[in-house]
Amino acid sequence: MTELRRLLIALGYFTRLPIPAWVGWSSSELNRATRYFPLVGLLVGLISAAALWAAQQFWPGPVAVLLAMLLGLLLTGAFHEDGLADSADGFGGGWETAKVLSIMKDSRIGTYGAIALVSALLLKYTTLTTLGASALLALPLVHALSRIPPLLIMASMTYVREDDSTRAKPVAEGLGPVEWLGGSLLGLAPLAAAVALGLLSPVRGLALLLALTCAGLICARYFKGRIGGYTGDALGAAQQVCELTGYLVLCAHGAG
Repeated sequence: MTELRRLLIALGYFTRLPIPAWVGWSSSELNRATRYFPLVGLLVGLISAAALWAAQQFWPGPVAVLLAMLLGLLLTGAFHEDGLADSADGFGGGWETAKVLSIMKDSRIGTYGAIALVSALLLKYTTLTTLGASALLALPLVHALSRIPPLLIMASMTYVREDDSTRAKPVAEGLGPVEWLGGSLLGLAPLAAAVALGLLSPVRGLALLLALTCAGLICARYFKGRIGGYTGDALGAAQQVCELTGYLVLCAHGAG
């Protein structure tokens, strides 16, 4: 029952899906719920894939992809996309750490944020449309895998916000090996299953894993160099960068 509660806490934190009132919410339980973040990503990806399949029965592929993307945004409340936009505004508009963090906290979207958000959505739409029927596999795989690098960033870097007004800070405190290792295994399980079942070639699977690892390391290094750690917005940006990387790898030529 305890683990079920933690799973539901993770589900309530990262999606707009309704959860039972008895679940509640606490900082300590949210820390422990981090291991289920990739599983939440898998669920979002599966629902989006199901919506894509259903939409394909009535509309052309590009329309179906757009509808599936819209459902995904509704499911998550554009949680990670918001982090990407805020991070782009902060890193693009500020040089000193304090200024970057101040801009990130501003709820208004700026030029850099708008460009990053539109570019990300267009790239998702284009890659998923290009993948065709393979997008049904790509959505759950990439949604799960792209949640792993943010976990590793939380486990290895320092949260840099000085205030505790955001719900992201409790996630960052006390992230132990059980959480990040358990979460990583949950995120890798769909990839392993896809390769084992012959749905994805081993070469393509390895390329996907290496590419997302590199993308996560690049994000971590950039955050460290610019602000000395990470914020909740930075984690959202890292997830988006890794998700886009995953789609690009899957529709790349010559990757197996």
